[in-house]
Amino acid sequence: MTSRPTTIASAQLDDRPHEECGVIGVSGVDSAAELAFLGLYALQHRGQEAAGIVSLTAEGTRVHKGLGLVAEVFDGPCLSQLRGATAVGHVRYSTAGGGRAQNTQPFVVRYAEGDLVVAHNGNLTNAIELRTRLVEEGAIFQTSSDSEVIVHLVARSRHDSVDAQIDDALGHLEGAFSLVMAVGEALYAVRDPRGFRPLQLGRKGRGYVVASETCAFDIMGARYVRDLDPGEVLKISGSKIETLRPLTSIGRTAPCIFELVYFARPDSRLWGVSVDRARRAFGRQLAREHPAAADAVIAVPDSANSAALGFAEESGIPYELGLLRNHYVGRTFIKPSQSDRDFGARLKYNPVREVVDGKRIVVVDDSLVRGTTGRSLVKFIREAGAQEVHFRIASPPVRYPCFYGIDMPNREELIGARLTIDETRDALGVNSLGYLSMEGMQEAVSEGGPYCDACFSGNYTAPLVDVERGYAPGNLALRS
Repeated sequence: MTSRPTTIASAQLDDRPHEECGVIGVSGVDSAAELAFLGLYALQHRGQEAAGIVSLTAEGTRVHKGLGLVAEVFDGPCLSQLRGATAVGHVRYSTAGGGRAQNTQPFVVRYAEGDLVVAHNGNLTNAIELRTRLVEEGAIFQTSSDSEVIVHLVARSRHDSVDAQIDDALGHLEGAFSLVMAVGEALYAVRDPRGFRPLQLGRKGRGYVVASETCAFDIMGARYVRDLDPGEVLKISGSKIETLRPLTSIGRTAPCIFELVYFARPDSRLWGVSVDRARRAFGRQLAREHPAAADAVIAVPDSANSAALGFAEESGIPYELGLLRNHYVGRTFIKPSQSDRDFGARLKYNPVREVVDGKRIVVVDDSLVRGTTGRSLVKFIREAGAQEVHFRIASPPVRYPCFYGIDMPNREELIGARLTIDETRDALGVNSLGYLSMEGMQEAVSEGGPYCDACFSGNYTAPLVDVERGYAPGNLALRS
């Protein structure tokens, strides 16, 4: 399979195993599980479906995981039982397998060398191919997660040492994977050769921590050391750190630009780039490309706050708190008996009438995916008295699904794939609509690139093995 970019023309994928996740590893720190808990709390935005922590000692492992938010899954007595100086943690949100408890990570299995622990952020693009082969060889899978493939590859390797078994397993993987693994008290941290998903190294006293984002280090009281390089494999044992044989270089790295657009927390730094500053740069460039005559700039909170500030700084239009977000909306709710397609948005957002009434408003959002929330927000803002509504998107149109670990709907559900910009403007009910250009987005954060922009461009840098070989559901037309 070559590594040339692949462009996908159409897709209908109803069960893509995309994982939006956060991972934590702690080594050489007393009460490692408690520290991992703090890190997962900071990474809660990366997954709200399930959480888990595994602690490891010379005597064995202790596991606690469950469905729900970090604070719902763990409490003091639970954490006190997770003893040891090594821990692996994971928060998960996925479209595959729904809320099934068996998909909750970290995965733990007993194999010849001891207890193997795996936590994965990303999506393997050859998972179905590997799984099919492993099942034919007699492997029995307990979950519907692509991450379980990694467990079986390590456990079934015929190499003598753990290091060699892990190296052997990693060589079979394609796609996006930032991994934290452990065998005994040895912790392993891995980033795929293209570097799609972030993974960072920090120092805590005499020990080390790894995490998906630097915001976790802040709450853990750890010092950021560096990002793992694409393809890097680290082995950490207490205060000792060792670089193992790197994965085969692909030649072109491709960190996910959507992490900077939306997914990462604004107080994190990824690949040497401040997420907050990146989003402000997107907003400033957006104002240059699509100016508007308006009285106020407001953000769709919270992910678009920084971009809206950048738009206001560049345009000179005052930034106002025109939309408030309800942070206490649970993951599930009971809809009222009457039909109200705006109900979900009404629960989450409310306009500040005093800010928008009689005003020309610029609404800045980080991205536009389905467009359903955007339509509802525009309706609310107009009901609050806005004279004009100008919608500005701090990224290009999302036209393609992601196969590398960000949850995106089917292409037919993406408003940017179905409608032209003028048609989207009319569908939203706004006076004008402007997207940040691809060139403007890339240039704004060029110091950290080149990036993967497949969800905007359709240029997939890692081969879509399962899709190309017909394993994935749906009718896909591909062209090279």
